[in-house]
Amino acid sequence: MNQTCRLNEYTKIIKLILLSTSTHTGFKAFAQLIHLLGISTKTNDKLDALIQYFAMADDADKVWTIAMFSGRKPKRFVSPAQLQQWCAEITGHPLWLFNECYHTVGDLSETIALLLPERVEINNAPRDILTSSQNIDVNDEPADIKSLSWYLEQFIILASSEEEIRKQFILRSWNELDAIGRFVFNKLISGNFRIGVSQQLIINALAKVIKQDASVIAHRLSGNWDPASISFSALLHESVANLDASKPYPFYLAYPIEENPSILGNPEDWQVEWKWDGIRGQVIKRQGELFVWSRGEELITEKFPEYQVLKQLLPEGTVLDGEILSIKLIANNPCDNNLPNWVPLPFSSLQTRIGRKNITKKQLQEAPVGFIVYDLLEYNGEDFRQRPMQERRQQLEKIIQTLQHPVIHISPVILFSTWESLTEIRKQSRNGNAEGLMLKRKTSDYQAGRKRGDWWKWKIDPLTIDAVMIYAQKGSGRRSNLYTDYTFAVKEGDKLVPFAKAYSGLTDKEFAEVDNFVKRNSIEKFGPVRTVKPELVFELAFEGIALSSRHKSGVALRFPRMSRWRKDKPASEINTLADLHDMLRLYGNKKEDSANAED
Repeated sequence: MNQTCRLNEYTKIIKLILLSTSTHTGFKAFAQLIHLLGISTKTNDKLDALIQYFAMADDADKVWTIAMFSGRKPKRFVSPAQLQQWCAEITGHPLWLFNECYHTVGDLSETIALLLPERVEINNAPRDILTSSQNIDVNDEPADIKSLSWYLEQFIILASSEEEIRKQFILRSWNELDAIGRFVFNKLISGNFRIGVSQQLIINALAKVIKQDASVIAHRLSGNWDPASISFSALLHESVANLDASKPYPFYLAYPIEENPSILGNPEDWQVEWKWDGIRGQVIKRQGELFVWSRGEELITEKFPEYQVLKQLLPEGTVLDGEILSIKLIANNPCDNNLPNWVPLPFSSLQTRIGRKNITKKQLQEAPVGFIVYDLLEYNGEDFRQRPMQERRQQLEKIIQTLQHPVIHISPVILFSTWESLTEIRKQSRNGNAEGLMLKRKTSDYQAGRKRGDWWKWKIDPLTIDAVMIYAQKGSGRRSNLYTDYTFAVKEGDKLVPFAKAYSGLTDKEFAEVDNFVKRNSIEKFGPVRTVKPELVFELAFEGIALSSRHKSGVALRFPRMSRWRKDKPASEINTLADLHDMLRLYGNKKEDSANAED
């Protein structure tokens, strides 16, 4: 039996053991779920594990598990530096040695879990200190019995507690938990809880357990709910869901089309629009209030004060699906075949307003926003999602025509007669700051999640440039032992100018080859970063380019990734800094990009 087969058999055995541990409840069951999801590579195995967990977990833990997987995490109450310091104190390791271990492992939570001794030596102070706090619940039950909800509720209280109380709670918890439990606990307290499971998989698992349609569950899990105050039955109950006036609908997501769209049949059956490069969102008018949600289920009403006028303009019980865009109005611009009387500004303009608590008057002036409407999901309080798209579009056009306000526009329909003519139109996308085209079947209803068949996105090809790798750093998670995060440079005369970082796009085999090269060709070491011989050339693909004073190159790329390893090209033939600035002139945003386009 070869090594791969043995590994597969070992993984199956581990999964069977974990799936059969029905006697494990509370936090331990959650920790084992996270461990199993982390080692599973098949979607069906992850689904089975989630079904098993939701079938046996208590209701409070189910609510918190759903919350954790949908980004509703308690606020971080301890810094990474504090965790490092406390772990080093327990183990007796100097911080420099701890940092070396951290750089090797690539994950702080895992490093601490590996370094901690089986039993953490603590005196009587922890319990005395915790008992002296009126809010902290000193639960003397074994860790096997303590629930996930108990830990997370303590985290909320600890966020406003003194540092010594937080420290002693963590030391006490480390002492009680096993290695897997410590790892998951560390992930939760450090605010770095991320697992490779989509929210749709959570929804599908719940649908199997409670025998309810997945689209219904998706709607009820959306919106603004608090895991610390809502019960499992209330979370999924129709009457409670209807009480939340702000609750958005699950977004309908398009599949990328990789082939010629002629495979879709008769062009007359399809409505085509531009794929705008902004923030997908829903605008909701209910009970006299206006709510704005992002596709990531973040309530962002306050970030876009321009939309408040819609509270007076929109009919009661209206939900619109569309794109939040930074736009510039064009007076008396005739709408030709495809172009509206407004111009979308580059996404980097919108980035100046993302992640800011307070929007300044200057930002409102420099990055004005509009809402470009795609679809009508609710009208006069009636769910319109099951109506054909053509019917929804007709009603939407009437609404927008009545409003006649510069903050809201309908996404224009692109007129075309053949797939060949649409192919030519698609080539104009980048000139209009669009990412490509959206193809929607005229008879389609509005579904939940990513469904294949009725909605397609046909994106334009990315921009590309050839660059040489000059720095390398180890990755995280399953790649923590490999150098997979790279910094790239272009030429400027005899110098190499760094301009982008990338960590995706290669196969596992290629990453292993590059890792071997880095280890054999390292020149200098700066903490976790290695300077390497500038010999490996890669083609980088990216979605956009903008002016940036924060980068030595003067430019910032949007979503850079490695599209291929150019083993056929020597480093002497890479692109130049002048080539990058030519791209900036042709396709980029010449205005200063105040956000990190590489994020």
